[in-house]
Amino acid sequence: MAGAAQSWGSGGLDGRAAELRRRYPCVADLEQLARRRIPRFAYDFVAGGVGGDHGLRRNRAALDAVQLVPRYGRDVTRIETGVTLFGRDYALPVGVAPMGLAGLAWPGIDEILAAAAQRARIPYVSSTVANAPIERLAALAPDVFWFQLYGLPGDDHAVSLELVRRAERAGAHVLVLTMDVPARQKREGDVRNGLAVPFRPRLRTVLDVLRAPRWGLEVLRRGQPRFENFCSYVPAPASTASLAGYTYHKMAGPLTWEAVARLREAWPRALVVKGILHPEDAERAVRLGVDGVLVSNHGGRQSDAAPASIDALPAIAARVAGRATLLLDSGVRCGLDVLRALALGADAVLAGRAFLYGGAALGAPGADHVAALFREEIRGAMALGGVTEPAALRETLALHPGAIRFPAAPRPALAETA
Repeated sequence: MAGAAQSWGSGGLDGRAAELRRRYPCVADLEQLARRRIPRFAYDFVAGGVGGDHGLRRNRAALDAVQLVPRYGRDVTRIETGVTLFGRDYALPVGVAPMGLAGLAWPGIDEILAAAAQRARIPYVSSTVANAPIERLAALAPDVFWFQLYGLPGDDHAVSLELVRRAERAGAHVLVLTMDVPARQKREGDVRNGLAVPFRPRLRTVLDVLRAPRWGLEVLRRGQPRFENFCSYVPAPASTASLAGYTYHKMAGPLTWEAVARLREAWPRALVVKGILHPEDAERAVRLGVDGVLVSNHGGRQSDAAPASIDALPAIAARVAGRATLLLDSGVRCGLDVLRALALGADAVLAGRAFLYGGAALGAPGADHVAALFREEIRGAMALGGVTEPAALRETLALHPGAIRFPAAPRPALAETA
């Protein structure tokens, strides 16, 4: 049988997938390759957080601190990794998180990740500020396509509602409303690098590109990353500069609870709110009729003082108590991280940088390889934990020293309306 092991050990398999596994056995290996392959300003944009990157590091430290007590002696010869989310079946309890301006990491990477998610049968969440339009990405991932919306509060949310209608027509199964960007934050690495779209021909930028010739040639072939979803809303012909200016000026301001209520009324399918860290906010979302809550600190890219998502999860899980599907993102890099979140109450997780590093390092094979790594690591960790399906992970004993104990809320606050 092709690819079958003819010897003992991790090096005993043959084939392209086995070669990738030997050369890049974890996401950190792909990150190092991506770092060498793309310009410094692009890597810093992807890898960096906000402020002093304390939130970014906090995510990693908090995940590492969660211990799972294994159970042995159980029959784990048949493990099922699939999950059902919002009425649809997926192969793994992990999906691709929304990532804005992903094309900076590699031109065309939005399409690469959408197609990889479709092949892996895992959720793909397209960003409002993706560098490919909703319709294109939905066609590449028809069975797994979700759409993430940033609020555009100008003109009484006219463009927000139009983007929602476009997502519905394109066949998005889930709408994800991002609530944790009420104002832009200073990302110091981007400031130091003078990051701008369109690119400005500063000496430092030119030298960065010259050190990443493959990336530079691909940009010449495909063009600079553009915010394609806004082409209909700027004067024709839409230029990279006009799209960037529109995005900067219009995609600013909070997504309020009143706006969530309006979008809930406008959207006929599953609705998720993203960026929730406090159980009172989760409670309010559920009362407005959302179907899911995504516990997230935006990957450490918004508030440098925000708690790690995994630390906020248990209290939110206890508050929601099965009334909504619980998701988590921020800092997820391996299958063991997925199990940590599921053991603490999540139904599934989303990973962003892990998939972006795979695509930036190796293109489509790299994105497929990251999905394969998650599949292998999830199965192995489930076997060690003595569970054969993701839902059983909630019975796993998880030791979580960083879990936040939120104070009990006064009863009148629970009656708050949108």
